[in-house]
Amino acid sequence: MLEDPQMHAPAPRRKPTVAALVRIAVLALLAAFAVVGLGAGTALAEEGDVAWTVRTASNSYGADRSSFSYSVNPGGRVEDTMVVANRGTAPLNLAVYAADGFTTGTGQLDLITKDKKSIGIGVWVHANPGTIAIKPGESADVPFTVTVPDNATPGDYVGGIVTSLTQPNDAEGINVERRLGIRVKLRVSGEIKPNLAIEDLHVDYAGSLNPFAKGTATVTYTIHNTGNAILSAQQTVSVSGPFGWLRTEASGIAASPELLPGESWNVTATVHGVSPALRLAATATLTPRLTDASGSTTSRKQVQATTHSWALPWMLVLLVVVLIAVIVVTPVLVRRSRARRKLREDARVQEAVEQALRNKQETQPS
Repeated sequence: MLEDPQMHAPAPRRKPTVAALVRIAVLALLAAFAVVGLGAGTALAEEGDVAWTVRTASNSYGADRSSFSYSVNPGGRVEDTMVVANRGTAPLNLAVYAADGFTTGTGQLDLITKDKKSIGIGVWVHANPGTIAIKPGESADVPFTVTVPDNATPGDYVGGIVTSLTQPNDAEGINVERRLGIRVKLRVSGEIKPNLAIEDLHVDYAGSLNPFAKGTATVTYTIHNTGNAILSAQQTVSVSGPFGWLRTEASGIAASPELLPGESWNVTATVHGVSPALRLAATATLTPRLTDASGSTTSRKQVQATTHSWALPWMLVLLVVVLIAVIVVTPVLVRRSRARRKLREDARVQEAVEQALRNKQETQPS
């Protein structure tokens, strides 16, 4: 069961003051904390208004289902029922509709808002009726149909069937909408082509001021579901020097969330203890995991990509350059020093000789 915080978005009726904006922000935070996820649960309206629950009906598709799941041929049709119960003390008037799903930045399934265009589940699922009125303590069956077009592309589609309550907040001048729904997963029969791609693989190396210490490599890439099936992936990332030497693996890389066909997921992996081996090779490996209609998960053929980057030990290079300079320059300086001493000695001897000659000339009789 899904309560969507994105449907709590305010629709302004008047120009808000600064104080009103602050109160709106507080309401948004409270709405965000009210999320109950994809499992069973109860959505409580704020300030003691109404409360309701949604669940799957028990029928030929099963009992106590946590969500709706079907396999349908193109052009096929499915009929099912959602049960809505009013747990509050006031009459309940709800809108019922369907919407396409997407994976959020936190890896959770969410539904697009009503003002956005659906192209799959949100178009193929139709509730009858589209609105329901339920008295306190009572429940209502909401039949719906799933009609798959004849030209539907084979593969997986995910969305949800939603109950929606919109209430005005006169104090804030906004409308607040609560959504509570159940996930709908549909596999259109045909050739299933599970496939993940690794895109934009990049590695950066950061060394240490210690010329003999190891550094850290940061590997980034994007997982792109280029197939037509929902896939998650186990991930490994490694960094090595030339010829695969000095290989180091990243630790603690979590599996990717389930990605719907066409979706992407950005990954950043930090690899510690990497030797500055001049030329680094960073390799990302994915093991795609496919879940079938029965809930069983199987591993698919691994996907791998490699990129390269320089990893020069700059402090060590600087140390070597200084050492080479000392080795090269020292003999030159020594030779120059010796030459200068020899010149000074020759000049001293020459001066002594000249002085001796002058003294000799002065002592001879004229």
